[in-house]
Amino acid sequence: MLDILETEKSFILKHLKEGDVAADFTMGNGHDTLFLSKTVGENGKVFAFDIQPDALKSTEKRLKENGAFENYTLICDSHHNADKYIDRPIKAGMFNLGYLPGGDKTITTKRETTLSAIKTAINLLAPDGILLIAVYPGHEEGEIEGELIHEMLSELDRRQYCCAKFRIINSPTSSYFYIVESK
Repeated sequence: MLDILETEKSFILKHLKEGDVAADFTMGNGHDTLFLSKTVGENGKVFAFDIQPDALKSTEKRLKENGAFENYTLICDSHHNADKYIDRPIKAGMFNLGYLPGGDKTITTKRETTLSAIKTAINLLAPDGILLIAVYPGHEEGEIEGELIHEMLSELDRRQYCCAKFRIINSPTSSYFYIVESK
């Protein structure tokens, strides 16, 4: 069977290499932050965002326990403020929308800040960069976020960006993801 997480990473690895800059726009428990940190290596840089202090604690613990390079900055702020912290182009960015696994399920990403954050991330994207946006339609806000992201990405200039959607069609409430690649 298809492993959606491994599929997501395979797209990122086509763009991201040692020494690059990346961003985890929805840190959560730090799985993507760790992946990005190990991928960019000692000379790279990772910025990671979450509004919940518990996410930062969980992520820092995961990074230390798994031998991550000290190439990351964990930021307790909304992803829509990323341009206040990231001062250079990024080669890759990851969004895992929804709620903190194991946390308070009433605290979710919200369409207003998510759309703003994606626009910010697109503006930060280096040439030949990639954004991966995982959507979880199993809850009301997630379904709406996914529809609005689709509309927004559909309007991007195809001469500058290639946008795609990857979805398992016989499982309508399963997560799916969008890819935005800059040319």
